[in-house]
Amino acid sequence: MVVRYCSNRNVVFSCKYHVGWCPKYGRKVLVEPIGRRLKQVILDLIVEKNADQIEMEVMPDHVHLLVGCDPQYGIHRLVRLIKGRTSALLRHEFPELRRRMPALWTNSYFVATVGGAPLAMVKQHIENQKRI
Repeated sequence: MVVRYCSNRNVVFSCKYHVGWCPKYGRKVLVEPIGRRLKQVILDLIVEKNADQIEMEVMPDHVHLLVGCDPQYGIHRLVRLIKGRTSALLRHEFPELRRRMPALWTNSYFVATVGGAPLAMVKQHIENQKRI
């Protein structure tokens, strides 16, 4: 597999991250049409921040995202933006989320670099999550 490098004004990089997070209380609220809208908003935010969406899987009780991100922007800022904006938009568009939960997301999330694992393996792992 060929590594694709990105660059900004002063850095050439290839930073890929596997990110995962859950709704508050582990509730299974990411069902259709909420899950579909969540994917759309995440993709819009990734494009807005010039990140590289490689794979995404939205399950009823968690989200997996394989994403490339500028190290000067930082994966922590990208995740914070995604969780904050999706919470605000989804809770506005789907009032049942406001009624059921005081906040959409937990404060925590999982992140791991995938430099040591082939991207194809990580993509396969994320894809296999829907079969569990």
